[in-house]
This record gives sequence, structure tokens and C-alpha cells, in this order.
Amino acid sequence: MSGEDPTITDPELYRVVFENDRVRVLEYRDTPGDKTHPHRHPDSVMYTLSSFQRRVSSGDRFVDVDLTPGQVRWVGAQDHMGHNIGTTDTHAIFVELKEPGPSTSDTSLGPGAA
Repeated sequence: MSGEDPTITDPELYRVVFENDRVRVLEYRDTPGDKTHPHRHPDSVMYTLSSFQRRVSSGDRFVDVDLTPGQVRWVGAQDHMGHNIGTTDTHAIFVELKEPGPSTSDTSLGPGAA
């Protein structure tokens, strides 16, 4: 995977809404059928603003997730691609941590990662 910043790989889908020296907050929006390019997120907290279904993949692994509004999920640092496989728009907020945790080797597919 590329390890690139999602605001560079998919600027039409990701928007920085706040940033300081400790966190970066991204707003993510897409429509059914949209796919992201390979990108990387550091450890993050995701807050869902809409219901959506998506497939998150990394290499030959993938996970399908079905999320409802108001869910808050921890998403460990990872490289992945996302695909809106549902019938609704995705709208989510990601709070990305700039300080690495005790272990930064987790590349598992986290729930709902865009």
C-alpha cells in the first residue's frame, strides 16, 4: 500500500476541518460506489454522522462493515482502501492522533475505516 495521506490521495472525499500539533480532524464524505485510493491513517477515532456500508481492504484481505449514525470507533493505524458498497452516502469524522501509541505496528483492518 502507498502509506500516503488521504487528503492527497482523495482530496474530493477528505477535508481537514481542524489541525494542531497533537491531532488532525478529517471530515469524510462519499456516495454509493465511491472508492478511495490506497492511503494510511495513524491511530484514529471515527465518529459516524450517517448510516453506511463499506468494504475496507488491504492487500488480499477485506472486511465489510455496516455502521449507523452516532457510533464512535477506535481505528488503529493502518494502510487500506475503502469502497462504499451500500445505498447511502458516507459521512464521518476522523480524529487522527499525531503522537504514536506504544505499538505502531498494527496494520489490521479497523471497523469502518474509509
